[in-house]
Amino acid sequence: MNSQSKKMELLGSTSIPKALLAMGIPTMIGMLVNAFYNLVDAYFVSGLGESQMGAISVVYPLGQVVVGLGLLFGNGAASYISRLLGRGDKKNADKVASTALYSSVSVGAVIIIISMVFLHPILKLLGATDSILPFAATYAGIYIVSCIFNVFNVTMNNIVTSEGAAKTTMCALLMGAALNIALDPLFIYVFDLGVAGAAIATAISQIVSTCVYLTYIFRKKSVFHFRVKDCTYTKETMSEIFKIGIPTLVFQILTSVSISLINNAAGDYGDSAIAGMGVVTRLISMGSLSVFGFIKGFQPIAGYSYGAKKFDRLREAIKTSILWSTVFCVIFGVILALFPTAIVSQFTKGDAEMIRIGAASLRANGISIMLFGFYTVYSSLFLALGKGREGFILGACRQGICFIPVILLLPMVWGLNGIMYAQPIADVLSAVITVFMAIPLHKKLNAMQKQTSAISTKDND
Repeated sequence: MNSQSKKMELLGSTSIPKALLAMGIPTMIGMLVNAFYNLVDAYFVSGLGESQMGAISVVYPLGQVVVGLGLLFGNGAASYISRLLGRGDKKNADKVASTALYSSVSVGAVIIIISMVFLHPILKLLGATDSILPFAATYAGIYIVSCIFNVFNVTMNNIVTSEGAAKTTMCALLMGAALNIALDPLFIYVFDLGVAGAAIATAISQIVSTCVYLTYIFRKKSVFHFRVKDCTYTKETMSEIFKIGIPTLVFQILTSVSISLINNAAGDYGDSAIAGMGVVTRLISMGSLSVFGFIKGFQPIAGYSYGAKKFDRLREAIKTSILWSTVFCVIFGVILALFPTAIVSQFTKGDAEMIRIGAASLRANGISIMLFGFYTVYSSLFLALGKGREGFILGACRQGICFIPVILLLPMVWGLNGIMYAQPIADVLSAVITVFMAIPLHKKLNAMQKQTSAISTKDND
């Protein structure tokens, strides 16, 4: 059996636990390491001072918006590709993959140029204070330009995962992350480049990940052929990509907006508050990105099963994913909730105010993140099934619909506590909404299964 046939077998017939392990664990490890090297960036930069630490916290959401373009085309295409492969339509799946890759890189380049032209006003909008701005501009000037490689990587990450090659994604992420971790102290301290050194290390790591994906393409390991001539911008193709990709991009933008709102609100309490909340953001992202990585393995299985009308398989994948992701979130959350002061203190030279703010926020977020696995399975499931509207609504809850009103109103009546507890409150509200959206989805899937069984029985007769 060739490698392409094995990939299709993994998506369509391998037992769910085995398929989830094969698809989800490699992407989970890759995303976890990816989040870890963001944390390592923060760790090494924290040795330079609170203003430098605040600088990378301010730039972080801007990078997330640029990378969101990779998710716009990559995640949008991945959902459609999985369903096309489930139907056996390899030809159109090939065209969708090419369209997504070349479009993301082209649009990404334009957005990066615009970001660099208006860099200082953007950084101020994101919460940079006068003391933070020079360091933020230095870091962003290198980091944002290098995001063109990250746009490519994120798009390929989604496309490669959709064809069942999760190990390639893991390899690309691991190699980039390991190199970044090794280069950070070298460029920041040995070469004495400060925040610029952190940005250079990240840029090099992204280029290495890009090389892994290019090798995968040129050695023809992929199910797809990425050719410019195969790009197709038909109404059907673009609507299928955008109905999933746009909600994903909006989620990414909302993530950036939420971080910016926290930075702006925390700015009233000084650089220590911005730095403390920035550390919490990166620590929580360790858990959330790990879950996202695992769910990236779940999505193509769900989309393929739905496209092939294998509803029993789809239902089992949902239950297993909820169980495994929740167990992970509970363990992760307990660690954060029990040891917040010890963890946050690793990211400062002894700023007591930063530790106090960060520890209180981390404890609350550690408790609320225990709900994250349940919420993420369903917000991703709607997108995997091509239900863009429902996926958009649910996905926008945690850092948009629920979070934005809370972060705007709560600090007015609760001060700094309102900033620290805004995300945990939004997490609880999002989990409640998830319950009410999951019930009708399962009723619809049950009805579709009965209809499919009735048609199959009639054909056999």
